[in-house]
Amino acid sequence: MTKADIVRILSEQVGLTRREAADALKIVLDGVIEAIRRGEKVELRGFGSFRTRRRQARQGRNPRTGAQVKVPPKLVPYFKPGKELRETLGAR
Repeated sequence: MTKADIVRILSEQVGLTRREAADALKIVLDGVIEAIRRGEKVELRGFGSFRTRRRQARQGRNPRTGAQVKVPPKLVPYFKPGKELRETLGAR
């Protein structure tokens, strides 16, 4: 499913124009991104939660040359599916 598919479904089921549905989706996604950027946990009950995790610095290897490179620490986005989603998919 793509963003365009979500916009189409919103448009059809809520009775919005495609433009309004696209704007609404953008507002929601921008809010989620901004909250994660601030280090907050975003939880959608039954679906899952989004947050960041800190990856430690490590030694990596350049695949082309084989030389060791230092990989700095960084924050990475993380999604944890909710209980209802896991049960729906049959994953435990």
